[in-house]
Amino acid sequence: MAVDRADATAFVALGANLGDAAQALRDALTALGGTQGIRLVRSSSLYRTAPIQSTGPDYVNAVAEVSTTLTAPALLDALQAIENGAGRERPYRNAPRTLDMDLLLFGGARIESPRLTVPHPRMAQRAFVLVPLAEIAPALVSKEQLAAVVDQAIEKI
Repeated sequence: MAVDRADATAFVALGANLGDAAQALRDALTALGGTQGIRLVRSSSLYRTAPIQSTGPDYVNAVAEVSTTLTAPALLDALQAIENGAGRERPYRNAPRTLDMDLLLFGGARIESPRLTVPHPRMAQRAFVLVPLAEIAPALVSKEQLAAVVDQAIEKI
């Protein structure tokens, strides 16, 4: 007899700065909620931010909360499949992109593997992650974390 895996709550950061970035995020959220084993619980507003450690147009960013029966590596596979479906290319680190989806948190798990690190190692350094995350899950973001990124311009759109 198969045992159903308990749902895990995960948070995913989304960003894009090529093409119609806002539509790319809306389409990605629809795809995320339509993926077997994933239920979209809520998503933040969309935010405009300047690129960090890269060039190109401003980004549109958001964070989504999902409930999933997938393992963290399987969820990462699903995120990358959605990215690939949106035409994501990886010509070099921090290149402009049609869609970027990062697994930020997966329940209370701590994962360190060559392919996946959870919690995301740079999430506390990025206003484009912390501000939308605080919008949908305020208990996960401290005032100190938000104060540390106050110098990074971010605008709700």
